[in-house]
Amino acid sequence: MTEIIVSTTPSLEGRPAREYLGIVTGEVIVGANLFRDLFASVRDIVGGRSGAYEDVLQRAREQAIAEMRMRAATLGANAVVGVDLDYETVGSRGSMLMVTASGTAILV
Repeated sequence: MTEIIVSTTPSLEGRPAREYLGIVTGEVIVGANLFRDLFASVRDIVGGRSGAYEDVLQRAREQAIAEMRMRAATLGANAVVGVDLDYETVGSRGSMLMVTASGTAILV
């Protein structure tokens, strides 16, 4: 598969879009681990960072972007511009986290 350029900017400097192929998205939902939650709460109380949550967020973000890239490739794109990342808690009592990546697939 060709490498898909991903950018948060609305265009790629020096590389004008030849064709706009549509909006593409990637979504990932991750569940929270009970013990990790408890440990994170204790760390938050004492002012430390929660490395466990940071790792989960990083993996979820990378997976959402990878899924968005795959959808862009199926449209024949070689770039996605105007990328936006959103994070939202879902499920009963906010027990899961949804990460969404969205942007416009283009051919440069």
